[in-house]
Amino acid sequence: MRRPFQCFILFIGLLGSAFVQAQESDFSAEKLEELKRDVLKLNRDLLILEEDLLYPAQSQIAFYVSMDVGHYFTLDAVKLHIDNKLSASHLYTEHQREALIRGGIQPLYKGNLKSGDYTISAFITGLGPEGREYKRAAKLELNKGDEPAVIELVISDNSGKQQPEFELVQWPTP
Repeated sequence: MRRPFQCFILFIGLLGSAFVQAQESDFSAEKLEELKRDVLKLNRDLLILEEDLLYPAQSQIAFYVSMDVGHYFTLDAVKLHIDNKLSASHLYTEHQREALIRGGIQPLYKGNLKSGDYTISAFITGLGPEGREYKRAAKLELNKGDEPAVIELVISDNSGKQQPEFELVQWPTP
């Protein structure tokens, strides 16, 4: 079975020869435009198919990072581990931190996991209260079923303790 990308390349080659033939046989501009629309539609369909093949719904997992207020913590980096294996890491710029504080949610990782039990760990570094280096971890025991899983690392301020809090939260499945 050919991969969608290989099929697309083959199709582009055929399309190129069709354009050459079209120019030689004086196709109308309308027919060329129709052919272009068909190619764009096919390209879109192939991209959707490729995503479905790479990330089937029953094995999808996605991780996001969000931040609330940020008075007691300045985010520097996040490392995501699935069963003690590094899956994703990200260093944050000032612009990205500001976007998170304004309510943005950053996609950190998208991948596949089979059904089963997993330990998800997020290691967070940055500057805590009074500008001191701050390293913390958040952990989640995940029982992955046949549904896609979405997990969010929520970084929030605890005004009572004047400390940041870190929590991995699994979104409910629809």
